[in-house]
Amino acid sequence: MKRTGLLLWVLFLLTAYHLKAQVSRPYFQQEVHYHIRVNLVDSSHTLDGFEDLLYTNHSPDTLHYIWFELWPNAYKSDRTNLSDQLLRHGQTNFYFSNDPQRGYLNRLDFKVDGITANLDQQPSIIDVARLILPHPLAPGGTIRITTPFHEKLPNIFSGMGYREQRFQIIHWYPKPAVYDRDGWHPLTCLEQGNSFGEFGSFKVQITLPKEYAVVATGHLENPQENQWLLDSSGRQGGTVS
Repeated sequence: MKRTGLLLWVLFLLTAYHLKAQVSRPYFQQEVHYHIRVNLVDSSHTLDGFEDLLYTNHSPDTLHYIWFELWPNAYKSDRTNLSDQLLRHGQTNFYFSNDPQRGYLNRLDFKVDGITANLDQQPSIIDVARLILPHPLAPGGTIRITTPFHEKLPNIFSGMGYREQRFQIIHWYPKPAVYDRDGWHPLTCLEQGNSFGEFGSFKVQITLPKEYAVVATGHLENPQENQWLLDSSGRQGGTVS
Protein backbone atom coordinates (compact mmCIF):
# COMPACT_ATOMS: atom_id res chain seq x y z
CA MET A 1 0.00 0.00 0.00
CA LYS A 2 2.85 2.39 0.78
CA ARG A 3 4.31 1.89 -2.71
CA THR A 4 0.91 2.42 -4.34
CA GLY A 5 0.30 5.53 -2.27
CA LEU A 6 3.73 6.93 -3.15
CA LEU A 7 3.17 6.25 -6.87
CA LEU A 8 -0.20 8.01 -6.80
CA TRP A 9 1.34 10.97 -5.00
CA VAL A 10 4.12 11.26 -7.57
CA LEU A 11 1.59 11.08 -10.44
CA PHE A 12 -0.49 13.77 -8.72
CA LEU A 13 2.54 16.05 -8.41
CA LEU A 14 3.53 15.52 -12.06
CA THR A 15 -0.02 16.27 -13.23
CA ALA A 16 -0.21 19.38 -11.06
CA TYR A 17 3.16 20.57 -12.38
CA HIS A 18 2.04 20.05 -15.99
CA LEU A 19 -1.23 21.95 -15.43
CA LYS A 20 0.61 24.78 -13.68
CA ALA A 21 3.10 25.01 -16.54
CA GLN A 22 0.23 25.18 -19.04
CA VAL A 23 -1.55 27.93 -17.14
CA SER A 24 1.61 30.00 -16.59
CA ARG A 25 2.68 29.79 -20.24
CA PRO A 26 0.93 32.54 -22.23
CA TYR A 27 -1.43 31.74 -25.10
CA PHE A 28 -0.25 32.72 -28.58
CA GLN A 29 -0.83 31.92 -32.23
CA GLN A 30 1.79 31.92 -34.95
CA GLU A 31 0.99 33.84 -38.13
CA VAL A 32 1.50 32.64 -41.70
CA HIS A 33 0.64 34.54 -44.89
CA TYR A 34 0.83 32.55 -48.12
CA HIS A 35 1.33 33.58 -51.73
CA ILE A 36 1.17 30.50 -53.95
CA ARG A 37 1.33 30.21 -57.74
CA VAL A 38 0.41 26.82 -59.16
CA ASN A 39 -0.15 25.26 -62.57
CA LEU A 40 -2.23 22.12 -63.19
CA VAL A 41 -0.99 19.86 -65.98
CA ASP A 42 -3.98 17.59 -66.48
CA SER A 43 -2.31 15.29 -69.01
CA SER A 44 0.30 14.17 -66.44
CA HIS A 45 -1.89 14.74 -63.35
CA THR A 46 0.73 17.03 -61.84
CA LEU A 47 1.04 20.41 -60.15
CA ASP A 48 3.98 22.76 -60.56
CA GLY A 49 4.04 25.56 -58.05
CA PHE A 50 5.96 28.15 -56.10
CA GLU A 51 5.24 29.06 -52.49
CA ASP A 52 6.22 32.34 -50.83
CA LEU A 53 5.18 32.74 -47.21
CA LEU A 54 5.75 35.16 -44.35
CA TYR A 55 6.06 33.46 -40.97
CA THR A 56 5.79 35.57 -37.80
CA ASN A 57 6.87 34.16 -34.46
CA HIS A 58 4.39 35.33 -31.82
CA SER A 59 5.72 32.83 -29.26
CA PRO A 60 8.07 33.74 -26.39
CA ASP A 61 10.58 31.22 -27.78
CA THR A 62 13.45 31.56 -30.22
CA LEU A 63 12.91 29.06 -33.02
CA HIS A 64 15.78 27.20 -34.67
CA TYR A 65 13.61 25.07 -36.97
CA ILE A 66 10.04 24.87 -38.28
CA TRP A 67 8.19 21.62 -38.85
CA PHE A 68 6.57 21.37 -42.27
CA GLU A 69 3.75 19.05 -43.30
CA LEU A 70 4.31 17.53 -46.75
CA TRP A 71 1.09 15.57 -46.93
CA PRO A 72 1.12 14.56 -50.62
CA ASN A 73 4.00 12.23 -49.68
CA ALA A 74 1.53 10.17 -47.66
CA TYR A 75 0.45 8.76 -51.05
CA LYS A 76 3.97 7.78 -52.03
CA SER A 77 4.27 4.53 -50.07
CA ASP A 78 2.12 1.83 -48.48
CA ARG A 79 4.11 2.31 -45.25
CA THR A 80 2.66 5.68 -44.23
CA ASN A 81 0.20 6.42 -41.44
CA LEU A 82 -2.45 7.13 -44.06
CA SER A 83 -1.98 3.70 -45.61
CA ASP A 84 -2.17 2.04 -42.19
CA GLN A 85 -5.37 3.89 -41.31
CA LEU A 86 -7.02 2.98 -44.62
CA LEU A 87 -6.18 -0.68 -43.97
CA ARG A 88 -7.67 -0.50 -40.48
CA HIS A 89 -10.86 0.78 -42.09
CA GLY A 90 -10.90 -2.13 -44.50
CA GLN A 91 -9.80 -0.09 -47.55
CA THR A 92 -7.13 -2.09 -49.34
CA ASN A 93 -7.06 -0.37 -52.75
CA PHE A 94 -4.23 1.99 -51.86
CA TYR A 95 -2.13 -0.71 -50.21
CA PHE A 96 -2.30 -2.82 -53.38
CA SER A 97 -1.90 0.11 -55.79
CA ASN A 98 1.11 0.52 -58.08
CA ASP A 99 3.52 3.45 -58.45
CA PRO A 100 1.70 5.19 -61.36
CA GLN A 101 -1.46 5.29 -59.21
CA ARG A 102 0.32 6.88 -56.24
CA GLY A 103 1.49 10.44 -55.60
CA TYR A 104 4.31 12.44 -54.10
CA LEU A 105 5.73 15.91 -53.49
CA ASN A 106 9.28 16.76 -54.57
CA ARG A 107 11.61 19.37 -56.15
CA LEU A 108 11.60 21.36 -52.90
CA ASP A 109 14.30 24.01 -52.57
CA PHE A 110 13.64 25.97 -49.38
CA LYS A 111 15.17 29.39 -48.82
CA VAL A 112 14.77 31.55 -45.72
CA ASP A 113 15.25 35.26 -46.39
CA GLY A 114 17.06 34.23 -49.57
CA ILE A 115 19.42 31.80 -47.81
CA THR A 116 19.26 28.09 -48.65
CA ALA A 117 17.85 26.10 -45.73
CA ASN A 118 18.23 22.38 -45.12
CA LEU A 119 15.18 20.13 -44.89
CA ASP A 120 15.64 17.34 -42.34
CA GLN A 121 13.56 14.42 -43.65
CA GLN A 122 13.25 11.06 -41.95
CA PRO A 123 12.92 7.91 -44.09
CA SER A 124 10.35 6.43 -41.69
CA ILE A 125 7.96 9.44 -41.74
CA ILE A 126 8.01 10.98 -45.20
CA ASP A 127 5.07 13.41 -44.97
CA VAL A 128 6.55 15.70 -42.28
CA ALA A 129 10.04 17.24 -42.07
CA ARG A 130 11.98 19.88 -40.15
CA LEU A 131 13.17 23.00 -41.93
CA ILE A 132 16.43 24.01 -40.24
CA LEU A 133 16.59 27.80 -40.11
CA PRO A 134 19.89 29.37 -41.26
CA HIS A 135 19.50 31.93 -38.46
CA PRO A 136 17.38 31.86 -35.27
CA LEU A 137 13.91 33.38 -35.38
CA ALA A 138 13.51 35.52 -32.25
CA PRO A 139 10.15 36.27 -30.58
CA GLY A 140 8.29 38.88 -32.63
CA GLY A 141 10.44 38.25 -35.70
CA THR A 142 9.25 37.55 -39.24
CA ILE A 143 10.97 35.53 -41.95
CA ARG A 144 10.21 34.90 -45.62
CA ILE A 145 10.23 31.24 -46.69
CA THR A 146 10.14 30.27 -50.35
CA THR A 147 10.26 27.01 -52.26
CA PRO A 148 9.25 25.59 -55.64
CA PHE A 149 7.41 22.30 -55.59
CA HIS A 150 6.27 19.59 -57.97
CA GLU A 151 3.44 17.24 -57.15
CA LYS A 152 2.23 14.04 -58.75
CA LEU A 153 -1.44 13.59 -57.86
CA PRO A 154 -2.60 10.08 -56.93
CA ASN A 155 -5.74 8.30 -57.94
CA ILE A 156 -8.55 9.16 -55.54
CA PHE A 157 -8.02 6.80 -52.60
CA SER A 158 -8.90 9.30 -49.90
CA GLY A 159 -9.52 13.06 -49.99
CA MET A 160 -6.97 14.03 -52.63
CA GLY A 161 -6.40 12.83 -56.18
CA TYR A 162 -7.94 12.54 -59.62
CA ARG A 163 -10.43 10.34 -61.42
CA GLU A 164 -10.69 10.81 -65.19
CA GLN A 165 -11.09 14.60 -65.64
CA ARG A 166 -12.06 15.41 -62.05
CA PHE A 167 -9.42 16.66 -59.63
CA GLN A 168 -9.82 16.84 -55.84
CA ILE A 169 -6.86 18.84 -54.59
CA ILE A 170 -6.56 19.36 -50.83
CA HIS A 171 -3.56 19.71 -48.51
CA TRP A 172 -1.43 20.08 -51.63
CA TYR A 173 1.18 22.66 -50.61
CA PRO A 174 4.03 22.56 -48.03
CA LYS A 175 2.52 23.86 -44.79
CA PRO A 176 4.12 24.86 -41.47
CA ALA A 177 2.89 22.75 -38.58
CA VAL A 178 1.20 24.44 -35.64
CA TYR A 179 3.42 25.71 -32.83
CA ASP A 180 1.62 26.72 -29.63
CA ARG A 181 2.29 26.78 -25.89
CA ASP A 182 2.31 22.97 -25.87
CA GLY A 183 5.07 22.90 -28.50
CA TRP A 184 5.14 21.61 -32.07
CA HIS A 185 2.29 19.60 -33.61
CA PRO A 186 3.74 18.02 -36.77
CA LEU A 187 0.79 15.91 -37.95
CA THR A 188 1.07 13.21 -40.57
CA CYS A 189 -1.66 12.93 -43.19
CA LEU A 190 -4.70 10.83 -42.29
CA GLU A 191 -8.08 10.25 -43.85
CA GLN A 192 -9.75 11.00 -40.51
CA GLY A 193 -8.52 12.91 -37.51
CA ASN A 194 -6.48 15.92 -38.60
CA SER A 195 -7.03 19.46 -39.80
CA PHE A 196 -4.94 21.91 -37.81
CA GLY A 197 -3.29 25.02 -39.19
CA GLU A 198 -1.87 28.38 -38.22
CA PHE A 199 -3.71 31.70 -38.46
CA GLY A 200 -3.02 33.64 -41.66
CA SER A 201 -4.13 34.49 -45.18
CA PHE A 202 -3.86 33.06 -48.69
CA LYS A 203 -3.30 34.59 -52.10
CA VAL A 204 -3.38 31.78 -54.65
CA GLN A 205 -2.94 32.10 -58.41
CA ILE A 206 -4.13 28.98 -60.27
CA THR A 207 -3.42 28.28 -63.93
CA LEU A 208 -5.29 25.41 -65.57
CA PRO A 209 -6.76 24.42 -68.96
CA LYS A 210 -9.75 26.52 -69.98
CA GLU A 211 -12.04 23.45 -69.97
CA TYR A 212 -11.87 23.34 -66.16
CA ALA A 213 -13.65 25.34 -63.48
CA VAL A 214 -12.27 25.90 -59.99
CA VAL A 215 -14.55 25.22 -57.04
CA ALA A 216 -12.99 26.80 -53.97
CA THR A 217 -13.43 29.30 -51.16
CA GLY A 218 -12.14 32.86 -51.34
CA HIS A 219 -12.60 35.89 -53.59
CA LEU A 220 -12.24 35.37 -57.34
CA GLU A 221 -10.12 38.21 -58.78
CA ASN A 222 -10.26 37.41 -62.51
CA PRO A 223 -13.10 39.51 -64.04
CA GLN A 224 -13.61 37.18 -67.02
CA GLU A 225 -14.03 34.22 -64.69
CA ASN A 226 -16.42 36.21 -62.54
CA GLN A 227 -18.57 36.98 -65.58
CA TRP A 228 -18.49 33.32 -66.66
CA LEU A 229 -19.65 32.37 -63.16
CA LEU A 230 -22.51 34.88 -63.31
CA ASP A 231 -23.56 33.74 -66.78
CA SER A 232 -23.41 30.06 -65.81
CA SER A 233 -25.44 30.69 -62.68
CA GLY A 234 -28.10 32.54 -64.67
CA ARG A 235 -28.37 29.75 -67.23
CA GLN A 236 -28.78 27.23 -64.42
CA GLY A 237 -31.41 29.29 -62.64
CA GLY A 238 -29.23 29.96 -59.59
CA THR A 239 -28.15 33.14 -57.86
CA VAL A 240 -24.79 34.59 -56.94
CA SER A 241 -24.27 36.75 -53.87
